[in-house]
Amino acid sequence: MRRRVGIIGTGWVGSSVAISTLHSATADDLLLHDVRAAAAEGEAMDLSHGASFYPAATVRAAAIEEMADADAVVITAGRGGRPGESRLDLLRENAEVVRVIGRKLAGCRGVVILVTNPVDVLTQVMTEVTGLPPARVLGTGTLLDTARLRQVLGRVLGVDTHSVHAHVVGEHGDSEVALWSGARVGGVPLQDWPGWNRQEETRIEEEVRTAAYQIIERKKATNHAIGLATADLLKCVLRSERRVLTISRVQQGALGMHDVALSLPAVVDAEGAMRVLQPAMSPDERGRLEHSADVLRQAIQQVQ
Repeated sequence: MRRRVGIIGTGWVGSSVAISTLHSATADDLLLHDVRAAAAEGEAMDLSHGASFYPAATVRAAAIEEMADADAVVITAGRGGRPGESRLDLLRENAEVVRVIGRKLAGCRGVVILVTNPVDVLTQVMTEVTGLPPARVLGTGTLLDTARLRQVLGRVLGVDTHSVHAHVVGEHGDSEVALWSGARVGGVPLQDWPGWNRQEETRIEEEVRTAAYQIIERKKATNHAIGLATADLLKCVLRSERRVLTISRVQQGALGMHDVALSLPAVVDAEGAMRVLQPAMSPDERGRLEHSADVLRQAIQQVQ
């Protein structure tokens, strides 16, 4: 059976998701859509011309309605962040974009993945508009923030990033929470790592939290790392790998949270994020996570 993936929005991020998806051999058929029809067609043509350099796949432009039968649909459409602007500043404008798309995807067969910011609030908007089960509407959430935390820790400790296990949870934004109490390096608690200075935690968390702002200030957009992260999430869904990833979805009881979309570690497979995990955390981390949830609840009220 051919695996079909749709990408809605072919700007910086959508294009990076597309090329990363093709290189990962995740999709047999890649459908592209953009409100600028010529841009989607041009992107499809450009990617198709590189067919000799990635695993066999077809790439073409398509209407949103055609994506209702796809195995997964990725939403990157909307305005990107501007220098000095928070992710929540994008809220009203991009919420309306997502509503329009969501109405066309109502009743779709596959998993819907939100990348557009503010991703947590828009994940909740998409869930409500489509009427899909919360497990099948995923936001990339803190997937990239978690990767950034592991990369920085690997750099500081002098170990490969793959040997670092640490999570960022909550909002993909200013209230996100790094779970230092559960961080491990090769199975060793970070707090027991030889020479580790806990005073580094505040500095590292700030570096991770402001990473996107730093990049946007320099090159106007972030696209490569989120493209790789989204392609990895797609691969996990389409291959039903059942890996644990920190993704956003509307929560239905995990850690006592209901009716708010935020990131927690979850087991991801072809059905989406059916099982959300409840990681151990310190009282301070739990309090900060509750604050993050409150920030997101206040944000969703602005667009309801």
